Amino acid sequence: MRTRFRPDRGLTVRMVWTVFLLGLVYVLFVAALVAWLKSALAVMLIAGGLLLAQYWFSDKIALAALGARQVTPRQAPELHGLIDRLCATADMPKPRVAIADTDLPNAFATGRNRKNAVVCVTTGLMRRLDAREMEGVLAHELSHVAHRDVAVMTVASFLGVLAGLMTRFAFYSGLFGGGRGRDQQGFPVVAVVLLVSAAVYAISFLLTRALSRYRELAADRAGAMLTGRPSALAAALTRISGDMSRIPDRDLRAASAFNAFFFAPAITSRAGPAALLMTHPPLERRIAQLARLSREIEEAGR
Repeated sequence: MRTRFRPDRGLTVRMVWTVFLLGLVYVLFVAALVAWLKSALAVMLIAGGLLLAQYWFSDKIALAALGARQVTPRQAPELHGLIDRLCATADMPKPRVAIADTDLPNAFATGRNRKNAVVCVTTGLMRRLDAREMEGVLAHELSHVAHRDVAVMTVASFLGVLAGLMTRFAFYSGLFGGGRGRDQQGFPVVAVVLLVSAAVYAISFLLTRALSRYRELAADRAGAMLTGRPSALAAALTRISGDMSRIPDRDLRAASAFNAFFFAPAITSRAGPAALLMTHPPLERRIAQLARLSREIEEAGR
């Protein structure tokens, strides 16, 4: 299905490489589990079920977790009007629209494909942004839908979920004598599985976080190019990040589980080595990219 969002080859290449590298790590992981096939098989089946549930019901899970509700054009005419215009400009199907009643200023897109996509904004975001800023944020979220990166992130996170489950399973099995009845090599096998699972989790975690940061930059670019107003998106980012500091820490921590899908992280991205663990690039980098785009658009219009 085609849209007028420009194809982002950089994003596509990174998504393909991330999934490919995770696949290679997964082969190593499965090889390490062969010695523990019965237990591993059960955990893998559980993890596979969780992946399918997350992939198939991601929209419902996300909306329910944030207490969001789907709204009609009559209930939110201005919001629907903005999305209608952006979808017409992008030549893409209109997603469902939802609102979460929370003071946290944010937005996100979810859904396994364009047909089942939903764009959700919070009441806190709607109160703080003007029409142009809101348009920039919505264009950013529609870019996620158009590039299918929500589905890719869901699949890419599977290995990390599986490795995390295996790490916990191996740890508690060895700690509480789950290896009883086996030969004397039982404990070394548990230790190896524990170490390999932990390494796989760490590698998959870093790879998916790197992909998450790039996809946010890609969505900023695509959204700004669609509206032709990078400065409006930059203003929205600056306003949201500034107002986030006024939100109680308890609410920010509760919302941080959704950081990877939020327009702006509930927990602020940091520069330096800690940035490798963040779901979003630092605010300064996002603003700098939008400033460059703004200059390019001005120069092209002369």
